[in-house]
Amino acid sequence: MAWYLFGAQAVVVWGRPRLSADLDVTAKLPLAEMQDFLEAMAEAGFALETGDPEEHVAETRVLPFLHTPTGVPLDLVVAGPGLEDEFLERAVDRDFAGLTVPVISPEDLVAAKILASREKDLEDVRGILLERWPLLDLDLVRQTLSTLEAALARSDLIPVFDRELARAQKRAPRQAGR
Repeated sequence: MAWYLFGAQAVVVWGRPRLSADLDVTAKLPLAEMQDFLEAMAEAGFALETGDPEEHVAETRVLPFLHTPTGVPLDLVVAGPGLEDEFLERAVDRDFAGLTVPVISPEDLVAAKILASREKDLEDVRGILLERWPLLDLDLVRQTLSTLEAALARSDLIPVFDRELARAQKRAPRQAGR
């Protein structure tokens, strides 16, 4: 099963630390494999926090779990075809104390955070841009945002990105790329 870490933990990898009470993972989980997956998660100490997982995924594309030994929530987003397949392909393996974990690419994380556009998401974008803008594939971010704008009949995503990028470049041109 292909998967990657995203959310606040990915922001820590690519940007600046931010506290979060949960883990966010996206996974390609075929419906035919769901029962085996749920059993494996239960054996690993993860309790499913919804009654009918197939119905919940159909409505939300999310499987909410609680890691019972630690009390840490885990939201598993079931990847759909298209852009999320591309995000899976571009995930970057990172080492965490000897454990290799695929993490959403910084470009895809910026695009996803721009799409969400909550204040905390835009703050995450600012942190990533301040730390990494010279190293980012800015054309890829714009291409992804353009795809999202077309799919969602929106025209506001690229302007938000350009505003945040200009802000980061003005604020920390010598600090970026560390």
